[in-house]
Amino acid sequence: MNKALGTGMKNTQWFLPSTPSFPCSWDRSCQCNSSSCLKVPIFCLVKIVDILEQFLREGGLSALMWEVCQQQAQAASPELQETLLNKVVCLPDHLSNKLQGENLPIFLPQNYFPLLGTEIIQVLQRISDSLRGGLDCSISFVSQVLGKVCVHGRRKEILSTLVPCLTDLTKSDCIWQRMCWRLVECVPDRWMEAVVCGFVQTAPGADVLSRLLGNLVVKNKKAQFVVTQKLLLLQYSCPTAMLQNLLGYLALDNSRRFLLLKVLQELMETWASSSAVKHSPVEQQLYISKAILICLSHLKDVEIDSHRQELFTCMMEGMKCHLDSNLPRIRCLGMIVAESISSRINTDGPILKFQYEEDDETRELKSLLTQMLSPPSVISPLDEGKDSPSAVTEAELKPGRKPLAAACAVSEEGSDSELDSDDDFIPYDMSADKELKKTKAPLYIRDCIEVLTGPEDMDKWEATMRVLETLIQRNTAATQEVSVELAKVLLHLEEKTYIDDFVELRQKALVTVTITDPIPVAQYLTSQFYSMNYSLRQRMDILDVLALAAQELSRPKAPGKNKPSSIQTPCIQILPGSDSSKDWRKIVDERIKSKTRRFAKGQSQVELVCAPNKFSSVAGHFFFPLIQNFDRPLVTFDLLGDDHFVLGRLAHTLAILLYFAVNTVVAAAMGKALLEFVWALRFHTDSYVRQGLLSCISSTLLSVPSDRLLEDVTEELVETQAWLAVQFDMMRACNLIATVALTAGQLIFVLGLVELPIISQDTQWWEEAIAAVFQLASFVLVIGLVTFYRIGPYTNLSWSCYLNIGACLLATLAAAILIWNILHRREDCMAPRVIVISRTLTARFRRGLENDYVESPC
Repeated sequence: MNKALGTGMKNTQWFLPSTPSFPCSWDRSCQCNSSSCLKVPIFCLVKIVDILEQFLREGGLSALMWEVCQQQAQAASPELQETLLNKVVCLPDHLSNKLQGENLPIFLPQNYFPLLGTEIIQVLQRISDSLRGGLDCSISFVSQVLGKVCVHGRRKEILSTLVPCLTDLTKSDCIWQRMCWRLVECVPDRWMEAVVCGFVQTAPGADVLSRLLGNLVVKNKKAQFVVTQKLLLLQYSCPTAMLQNLLGYLALDNSRRFLLLKVLQELMETWASSSAVKHSPVEQQLYISKAILICLSHLKDVEIDSHRQELFTCMMEGMKCHLDSNLPRIRCLGMIVAESISSRINTDGPILKFQYEEDDETRELKSLLTQMLSPPSVISPLDEGKDSPSAVTEAELKPGRKPLAAACAVSEEGSDSELDSDDDFIPYDMSADKELKKTKAPLYIRDCIEVLTGPEDMDKWEATMRVLETLIQRNTAATQEVSVELAKVLLHLEEKTYIDDFVELRQKALVTVTITDPIPVAQYLTSQFYSMNYSLRQRMDILDVLALAAQELSRPKAPGKNKPSSIQTPCIQILPGSDSSKDWRKIVDERIKSKTRRFAKGQSQVELVCAPNKFSSVAGHFFFPLIQNFDRPLVTFDLLGDDHFVLGRLAHTLAILLYFAVNTVVAAAMGKALLEFVWALRFHTDSYVRQGLLSCISSTLLSVPSDRLLEDVTEELVETQAWLAVQFDMMRACNLIATVALTAGQLIFVLGLVELPIISQDTQWWEEAIAAVFQLASFVLVIGLVTFYRIGPYTNLSWSCYLNIGACLLATLAAAILIWNILHRREDCMAPRVIVISRTLTARFRRGLENDYVESPC
């Protein structure tokens, strides 16, 4: 047998010479044409492939690996083992290069590596028998084969065969467990990461992973780094089940629990880091939150008591960082994790409780805290019978232990049988019935103010909130007398009793008051925005009310919408005609209608009558008080400090107010003030604030006429355009808004040059238009490159990135050709002179230059 194996090994080394790959055909007619140009004849290659196929089908791989394992125990040649290792692992690649389209199915990777996994199990079985017989044997060659296969990207194929077999064999056999541990421990460090990741992904549970790996993370530093650092902190692609297996593996053995505490400490430090919350993606923060909750579920009470203070400190810091975030999803993650930590460290005292919307993600996160340590993969027959219908039936059949539900059912059946006569009546439909309120709603505005500020009468208070908006719309004159007082009451109003839509009712009432008496109420709200002793929620409510009121004031009203009583019934009643004449007219109309063909339909509705913009006269009272005090910090309110979320909302509100003031006299002044506001905050660190600033620029370009922009705010517009040209942000929304605003500003500048009617290469119109296209293409190129970097080259979206990058490179080439054309244009150029350059500086580059000017390409 050894002689045959040696011959097989020689053939293995001989049939794969280091020659260039070539296509071969199984057709014997091609042998004469190709044998002269190949080092290995075709018939030899065919024969070798047949021998290899027979070698694999008859279990030759297991015999080969077993022979090497026996030789390792006797100090065999390392060069021979390295050669055999390369040939065994890379056999599908070599054969696919040689045979190409004519490869056999057994040599395909999806078939070869599962077969190799089966052969490894056979080798391990021989090693087990050898150990039971008292003979020494080495397993390192099998470990090297496993490691190299995994690092070549075929761990799914080989471990899908290995792991189920090893799971069954290690259940009750300690020798198999020690062999499995030794199999993983002997893997070289350069391949350890691929093997460990493969086992963690393939193992069906934490208990199985513990049986397969043992204390590998304690003995091997590379495996410890992969498990505690790389899979938890340096990536976030593992699914939840894999995360549970990984952390459950650390928690199952006492010798590994110190690593669980170490992992929890590092996860909590990352979760409590403000830099990580701001710059890491939401998916990674969700991944870290899941890992923290799983670690908390595995901690014992003694371990929590010893680390209570550290957990409390990290909880307070992380909760502050998450609640300061602009993204609702991150705030919700912070609330859930803080609640979970508080419930574990404060078992006897009060715990944190937040209000957030329940969805699938929040329910999954909460379920991770109450999970079992070992997954219920195997259920005993006794456990199966607890919830089965047969168990309930047996319990019901036991004498003297009649279930309560059955007794209730019997009693209900008896009562129904006694009152069968009641079924003759048809029940009334009461689905649309409403509860009758005994308390009457107030009828006047002053009565509403008294109810809202008076003693607590919950029924009357709720009725007042529901009719307040209608009363304000009906009694506008009475509302204008107490508008500021009513706005003050509504701004400070708190929910005394539970109402489903309290926030919406309060906001609608405030908006209606502002519309009814715009100037005094707007002056009061804008003054209170920068006052002390207001919460952030109240300040954002003020911004929302001002934006909604501006929208309603600028919206044109339909004619007759607010005057339903203007159409009155005429005093003279017209008597209808006789029935005979009416029937005659109806018959004739129906005949004409049936014989008439219509090829087009006219205008279906009457155009609305244009109405003046009511917001134009009060826009300044809404806008300028909001923008004048943003740089003055208060004790509890600092827009340029930590309250960046309110600053972003302020920027968006100012942009909305300017947009609703379009085509008004004050729009130019508002636009100029808004550009100065943007210029003061252009380098803000928060992305939400920068997005609001870009919205302000877009609103300015859309609302202010182009001629006024070029006359009044030329310097501000040029500075803003220069800032937009270098603006780069990782957020795609900021990139998109910056691109739109930059292109709009460039086109406005182009359209303002009305003195150049001809479009040619000698006009500045042509230069500015190409410059605008080039700037837009450069922004799209940057977004494409960033997207390609984020998604990677092996996804479906990467092809669109390839097209994007190619198109933008062509645009860049066109811009380069344009610049070359401009720098080498003829001397009788008619374009305006832009940049002054000395004649001595330009002489060495352009000898025929007679003037002192060179034009800017952009």
